[in-house]
Amino acid sequence: MTASIEQVLLQIALDLNVNLPSGHHYQRLIASLNQVLPCDASALFILDQEGFLKPVAVSGLSQEVLGRRFFPKTHPRLDAILQSKKPVRFPASSDMPDPFDGLLEEDPNRSIAVHDCMGCSLYVEDNLVGVLTLDAMEVGAFKKVDDITVETFAALAAATIRNITMMDALKRTNRRQQSINKLLIEEARNKGGQLVGVSPEIQRLRDSIRMVAQSNFAVLISGETGTGKELVAHAVHAQSQRSDKPMVYVNCAALPESIAESELFGHVKGAFTGANSQRAGKFELADGGTIFLDEIGELPLLLQAKLLRVIQQGEVQRVGADKNLLIDVRIIAATNRDLEQEVQGGQFRSDLFHRLNVFPISVPPLREREGDIAVLAGHILDKVRHQFNVDALHIHPKALSYLESQPWVGNVRELEHTLMRAGLRAIQDQQTVITYGHISDDVTAASEPELSQTSKSAMPSEPIVMREAVEQYQKQLIEHALAQSGGIWAKAAEFLKMDRGNLYKMGKKLGIK
Repeated sequence: MTASIEQVLLQIALDLNVNLPSGHHYQRLIASLNQVLPCDASALFILDQEGFLKPVAVSGLSQEVLGRRFFPKTHPRLDAILQSKKPVRFPASSDMPDPFDGLLEEDPNRSIAVHDCMGCSLYVEDNLVGVLTLDAMEVGAFKKVDDITVETFAALAAATIRNITMMDALKRTNRRQQSINKLLIEEARNKGGQLVGVSPEIQRLRDSIRMVAQSNFAVLISGETGTGKELVAHAVHAQSQRSDKPMVYVNCAALPESIAESELFGHVKGAFTGANSQRAGKFELADGGTIFLDEIGELPLLLQAKLLRVIQQGEVQRVGADKNLLIDVRIIAATNRDLEQEVQGGQFRSDLFHRLNVFPISVPPLREREGDIAVLAGHILDKVRHQFNVDALHIHPKALSYLESQPWVGNVRELEHTLMRAGLRAIQDQQTVITYGHISDDVTAASEPELSQTSKSAMPSEPIVMREAVEQYQKQLIEHALAQSGGIWAKAAEFLKMDRGNLYKMGKKLGIK
């Protein structure tokens, strides 16, 4: 039974008082709107502080849209809606380009143009906070929809944005940034990244981050290269009670062993040749905040013992000093190695592993995040559009399906580099749609092992599932490498010129024991 407009409005009003997961309020509002209004596509945008419109819920549009931001000045219809406090209707004959032309969900060829369009700006008191847009393929679809109905939905949408904004502000009350010096700003590195995705796997990752962030537990983040372990570390810190204190980054793999102890724990003047003044180490700089030990598996055993002492006793001793300094630091570590295997092999201390592994977080590889490649593609291409100052750059559904079939050994980082190169090729070809031809060679070279002449001659003549074929070939390669290496994973990794931890995980996933 179709709900009446009164029932739908009542449900939206009731939802304002319900505690739902992040983003669900917005999507439920859009879903309710589509029950009573004759639109084939709709979108709810929030106006951010930089003046961009960010989609927070869509219906009838490609998931790519959720990864984008829209600058009103380059989209005349969105700009016109923003400039009016009343609903704005665009005739089918309007020569203003529609921002969603070619982005309808049911349009595999990205060729259908929207025929009827209207929208309404969203205000909280006198503050412009967003936009609501409605699109239909039928000319005159919105003639029977009066302005008061659209204004009512807009008011409820604005109230939803206001409620969520107020809730977020309350959560941030104890996390306001304090002034820190230039060094700490550099150490904090780039905090602008974000975990992009809508898959159950990425939602579980967000849940784990939210669960542990408010504690002071040590966190050990594991995952393959390119999955976004550093983004997870920043997210844990940003949601913690220490967010107004520095997060100091340490790349353990890049620490020269000769000065690693000084870098971590500091030194006093005269402690060694060249120590012309005293210096605080990374742990001191992170006092009260968080230290992020990236690639912890690369830390030498001698430093592992000293790090264990810091964790156990909560104090550091500068090189050459007689006294210890008390510190209060939350430790987040990350690795692409299998530390349990490293412990068994004697390359990592068992006691340190258990101290770090209080709350483990595993970042899923991209190939296990079903549905995320479309959203990530929209997000990445949005950056490409802004970098190269182009108004339109999309990906063809067939090209997207091809991307979704790949194993992505390099994960999100590999996908990002691939799409950036493909986007540049499309721009050079003066095209606005990335096709299979723009990405096929690049992905094949990046994701698949090089085939021998024998393998090339044995290419299948019948249609096959590409992912299954790639995994089968990977399994054969790993079994061959193990046979050549006497069953020793470390030697097999050297044979295949890849990280031992990644090889072991890949082999385990493929059923190799």
